[in-house]
Amino acid sequence: MKSLSVVELSKLYGINRQTIYNHINKGILSKNSDNKIDLSEAIRVFGEPSKKQGVKEPVKVDSQNSTENLLLRQQIDILKNQLEDAKERESFYQNQIETMQRLLEAPKTNMTTFTDQKPNQDIATDSQPKPELKDDRLTTPEQTENKRIPVPEHVEPEQPKRGWLSRFFLPNG
Repeated sequence: MKSLSVVELSKLYGINRQTIYNHINKGILSKNSDNKIDLSEAIRVFGEPSKKQGVKEPVKVDSQNSTENLLLRQQIDILKNQLEDAKERESFYQNQIETMQRLLEAPKTNMTTFTDQKPNQDIATDSQPKPELKDDRLTTPEQTENKRIPVPEHVEPEQPKRGWLSRFFLPNG
């Protein structure tokens, strides 16, 4: 029969090397004189190996990774839709700007401006008397002229302040 090392056996069965050494130390699994384990002995203890040597299993994608990929794809689709909407809005506003510029460049001849208008004679010559304002000094402040206070041309400088004791013991100066 075929003999396997501990490393080869751990790869074949997908178990930890320490588990194999523990089985050897407990006497559950035996080694040959060349420190290798017979395949029939490994089959007795661990059963038939689930995977064969030289055959690679297809890589399984985690369900978490697949959900992340799905979410990212959905977000990409949403962003693509938002980009298309933004491009449509941009083209609409660009058309609006062009329309406004054309309207500004070509003034209409039948439009009148404020300076072209004639004053309305009815309003200017209205003979109705204007209502007199009541003299209400509480609500309407009286208009007064701003009166200036005259400032003398020559002002004497103010003397420095003196302490309480210096007022009695120092001469006035």
